[in-house]
Amino acid sequence: MATAAPHTSKFVRYLNSETGPKTVHFWAPVLKWCLVVAGLNDTQRPVEKLSGTQQVALFATGAIWTRWAGFVIKPRNMLLASVNFFLGGVAGYQLYRIVDWRVAQGDSTAQVFHYLLNGNADEATPVNPVAVEKK
Repeated sequence: MATAAPHTSKFVRYLNSETGPKTVHFWAPVLKWCLVVAGLNDTQRPVEKLSGTQQVALFATGAIWTRWAGFVIKPRNMLLASVNFFLGGVAGYQLYRIVDWRVAQGDSTAQVFHYLLNGNADEATPVNPVAVEKK
């Protein structure tokens, strides 16, 4: 059904729309909600068990795709925009928890950023490449 007749119901028009349940534009965002639910479950985890780099990636994904899915890409997909908005929100909250915990542990701002971008600060000691080659 390429065009919807004026007498069809709103449900049938949605079912056959460009972002309806017969397309990947519907099912991809529905399945992406699993990431949001997993992030909400992680709010119960101890903060030291969270990955800062993972939360930065999820936050960036949520922020970028909220804008693109809702305002740039055609057809406009508000379901995808909403899931990415909540994904960014959950990741932002987790980042807040991580930063707050690292500061409470006595880390400087630079150490916190290093941890968020590179992983565990304790394991991220610089390696002298000359010393490694001599071995």
